[in-house]
This record gives sequence, C-alpha cells and structure tokens, in this order.
Amino acid sequence: MALTVGITFDLKQSYPKELKSSADADCELDSMETIAAIAAALERNRNRVIKIGNAREVIKFIEKIKPDIVFNISEGILGRNREAQIPAILEAYQIPYTGSDPLTLSLCLDKSMAKKVISYSNIPTPDFKKISEAEEIQELHEMEINFPLFIKPCYEGSSKGIRLDSKIKNISELKKKTFELLATYRQPVLIEEYLPGSEYTVGILGTKKPEVLGIMEVKSTSKSEEELIYSYEIKKDWENRVQYICPPPISPQLESAIKKVAIDSFKALECRDVARVDIRLDKYGTPNFLEINPLPGLMPGYSDLYIMAKSVGMDYDVLINKILFSAIERYPHLRINDTRNLMT
Repeated sequence: MALTVGITFDLKQSYPKELKSSADADCELDSMETIAAIAAALERNRNRVIKIGNAREVIKFIEKIKPDIVFNISEGILGRNREAQIPAILEAYQIPYTGSDPLTLSLCLDKSMAKKVISYSNIPTPDFKKISEAEEIQELHEMEINFPLFIKPCYEGSSKGIRLDSKIKNISELKKKTFELLATYRQPVLIEEYLPGSEYTVGILGTKKPEVLGIMEVKSTSKSEEELIYSYEIKKDWENRVQYICPPPISPQLESAIKKVAIDSFKALECRDVARVDIRLDKYGTPNFLEINPLPGLMPGYSDLYIMAKSVGMDYDVLINKILFSAIERYPHLRINDTRNLMT
C-alpha cells in the first residue's frame, strides 16, 4: 500500500512584497519547478503526493486531511524560528515529517547559537561575535581585533546578506558594514575570523548512521580573485564565476578530516535525514565548520546535493526517496507501507 505524502514549501512568487527589504530577500525560497520535481520523484516510487504549501496552508489542510507523512522543505518567511514553524505544527497534529525537528532547525538558522554548540563539541570553527545593536560596535573598538574578518546576517542562508565586501579589512569597514546589515536585514549580524583556505560543502544523508553523500569544492574561476567570497553576486552568476569540483582533488587525509567535521557537526546539532555542511580551511589547512543547512536546496540539475548525488551515480529520484526513507525509519507504523523499489 502506497503512502500519502504531503509536500510543504514556500515559493519565491509568494514572498510578501511589503516585507522585501533587500534584493535577496526571497533567495532561500523555492520555485514550482523544484516542487514538481520532488513530487514526481515520490510518485515514481508509488506514493500519492499532495502539494500542500506554506505554514498557513498546512493548518487549513490538515484539519481536513492528514497525510501519512510530510516531505518538508519549507523555509518560512520571518524570524529566526521560521524554519521550525511547519515541523512544530506537524508535531502538534502528530503527523510524521522528513528532516530535522523544530529545535534543530531554529538552532542551525541562528549561526551564533549553532557555533556555540559546535565550539562546545570541540569542533573547529572561526572565533566569532554576535552584534545585535549598533551601540555594540563601540565594544569592538575597545577590543583587540585581528583583521581580516567576515560579516553576515545571523539568521539567513543561501548567501543572503553576503556580498563581495563582506570580507572586512579594518575597523572603518567593519562599522560601515555592520550598520548596513543591521538596517537592511533587521536582525543581528555575525562577525567572525576570516579563513583564507579553500571552501567545501558536504552533503549528508541519514540519521542514526549518517553518511557523507559527497564533498564538493567551491572555487572561483577568476584569476584576479585569490580567495573565494561566495557571495550573493557570485551565486547569481555562478555559471561564469565559480567552479564546482566534485569530488575535489584532495589528499585522503584532508578528505577524512573534512568528513569528520561534517559528520560530527551533523550529530552535535542533532540533524536528521539530510543536511549540507559548509567547511573552510584555516591558515594551517585545518577544516573548520562555517555553518550547516538542514533544509538544503533540492533543485534538480543545479543544487549542491544534486551535483554530489550525480557524482556518485545516484539519480534524483533515489536522492529524494532516500530522504523520505530515512524519515520513515523513525515511524514504525509507516514501515509496513514502505515501498523501496527505487533502492533495488
């Protein structure tokens, strides 16, 4: 017997215009093409799929019909708990869902809180400071600061708020950029030690025994850019400005070290089913945790996870259904309906 799988999501086209305070305000949200691709992958594995939508639509829908499980990729719209809204609703109605729970989703979206857990877990990560008010800049003047630094909004993803000038070289630049981000994104900013090494992103699947799907190096194609600033501008023009190398030409020792940081971070933050961990090397070549995305993009053809899956011979349908199957393992009553024909 097939499962009824609901899909929850937020679309770029539905982002409220009155809330759009920046050009990249909706960059985390999905397109209908992505939702259609996920639905088709689930349907080809004999599931009945219902496209539900955002948090408000979920509440209306589940009062009438309860799906067996929800495939959640909703990013939400406002606040540092926005990614946790749909999972919290689903838990209130005792409806199973894919991905991390509300606590982990909120924790990971708040970069400063995530880094506190990572630091406590003895996982390397750049030194940092969270700034919530403009007045706190004075404290930075009085501190001994080692430049360069890197600055970004505290509660965002998809390089939102990151620009080519996010690498800060002096106190004047730091003050200017901090004021700008506080005013534009209306949330605290994260200021951290800038790491000069190569940048990698690591895909992870599973829960009890999470496994690395792949490691991908993100490298600038410009000879004039010595170090990559993976900014909003770069991502918009990624075909011309960056090279995705998967797998990267690295030593077995470095590969093992990167995988360890990624898996340890996934476990420390108690992620489930799927995540993507961003890692950068420091001046000594040590992999450092930058941030983790427990709701990584799943656009076929372009998303990082798709590229990683393709590099190991896994097609899109298998990737999507592996995420679903990982979630099903948490819910014994669903296992009798668990049809895994794509895994054979």
